[in-house]
Amino acid sequence: MSPSLRRIRLKGAWLLVIPFIWFATPTPQTLAIGGVISALGLLIRTLSAGYIHKDDTLTTTGPYAHTRNPLYLGSFLLGLGVVIAGANWLFVALFLVFFGTVYTASIRDEAAFLAKEYGEKYEAYADEVPLFVPRPTPYRGGGVDSRPEFSAAQWWRNREYEALLGTVAGFAALAARMYFRGG
Repeated sequence: MSPSLRRIRLKGAWLLVIPFIWFATPTPQTLAIGGVISALGLLIRTLSAGYIHKDDTLTTTGPYAHTRNPLYLGSFLLGLGVVIAGANWLFVALFLVFFGTVYTASIRDEAAFLAKEYGEKYEAYADEVPLFVPRPTPYRGGGVDSRPEFSAAQWWRNREYEALLGTVAGFAALAARMYFRGG
């Protein structure tokens, strides 16, 4: 993935944080619905980060046995939950456009990298496992040297605690916005 695309993906969303909080109109209901969706996203990201060993092996177990991009799926649900919690539908639309544009390019770049790096192993995996929407049964393809178990230490090495802390901070800001707005 190109450094500029990564920078846009990781930093671009932060440009909208202040306007998002400012224009948010959260209610207890939108916070609850968004919280459930974001929690599911965090769970998927947590499991994914505990399995993946970036730049080391082709991961095809755990969440990666259901979708080739579970971290992005988790990010999608996490972000969608946050913008739903904010109850400003313009930001929901902006999120969908941003995610669709930036993450589609990221997914395409990563697929090309993995195909080059792992060749036939990746191609066999990609033929069986969907790009984004999970398959109901796990992939059990052979010949891939993926690590089979979740590791909390790997979760930590992948710095996934940052997603957890960011989500908690986002919901705290939305709850404060609701409280001070009188919602």
